[in-house]
Amino acid sequence: MSEALLYQQEGHVVTLTLNKHETRNAISEDEMVDAIVAACSRINADNSVRVAIITGAGSAFSSGGNVKDMRDKTGMFGGTGTEIRDGYRNGIQRIPLAIQQLEVPIIAAVNGAAIGAGCDLTMMCDMRIASEKAIFAESFVKVGLIPGDGGAWFLPRVIGISRANEMAYTGEPVNAETALAWGMVSRVVAPDELLNAANELAARIAVNPPSALRMTKKLLKEGEHMQLPSILEMSATLQSLAHQTKDHAEAVDAIIEKRTPNFTGE
Repeated sequence: MSEALLYQQEGHVVTLTLNKHETRNAISEDEMVDAIVAACSRINADNSVRVAIITGAGSAFSSGGNVKDMRDKTGMFGGTGTEIRDGYRNGIQRIPLAIQQLEVPIIAAVNGAAIGAGCDLTMMCDMRIASEKAIFAESFVKVGLIPGDGGAWFLPRVIGISRANEMAYTGEPVNAETALAWGMVSRVVAPDELLNAANELAARIAVNPPSALRMTKKLLKEGEHMQLPSILEMSATLQSLAHQTKDHAEAVDAIIEKRTPNFTGE
C-alpha cells in the first residue's frame, strides 16, 4: 500500500501529491482524509511556506469517493442513516474545512480526471491549472447521490449557478477546453508542462511578503460572505498590522532603491 499523500517542500512551495494509485486517488478513505487535514495543519504552522500545490499521482487527479466502498457499504458509506451522516461529518467533510482554513494560497494542478469529490477538491483551491488530459465531473447524481462534501457551495462560486446546475444535474464531464472557457481553470497546458506551470505560478506568488500573502487570503475568503462595512473594518485592522511589519518597510525601500527585496516574514 502506498503512502496516501506525499508532502514535498522546495523553497517556499509545498507540493501535495494524492498517491493512492489503486483507487485512482480516491479521497473518501480515512487515511487520505487524515493526511490532507494533517498537511493543511502542517503548512499553517510553518511560516516558511508561502504557497501550496496539490496534484495527483498517475493518470487521475482524483476519482472522489471509492465506489467499491459504496458497493460494499464500508467505511464512511456503511451503517445506519445516522452513522453515514456522522461518517461524512467526521470523514470527507473535514477536507473542505481544512482547505478553507489553509492560510496560504493553494493551486490545484489537475493532471487527469477529477470526478465527484475529486472535482470538488479542485474547486476548494484558490487557483486551478489543468493538463490537456484533465476532465471535471460533478457526477454524484450518476451514482444516485448528492454532493456530500460541500460541492454545492464551492462549484457555483467558481463557475456560476447556471453552469454548476448543468454539471450537477447531468453528472456529465467537461473537458479541459470547456473548463477554461467556463473560468473553472485559469490555464490549460500540455501534460508534461503541468507541474512546471504550477510551480511558475507558485514562484510568482512566493516572492511576496508571507504575512501579507496570508492576510490577503484571509480577506478574500472572508469577503465571500461578509458585508462591505464588515470587510472594510477587517481590512483596516489587518492593514494596521501590515504597516508595522519589517517586510512592508523592506518592500518600500526596495522599490525606492530599485533592488530586489529580501522578505523574512517579520
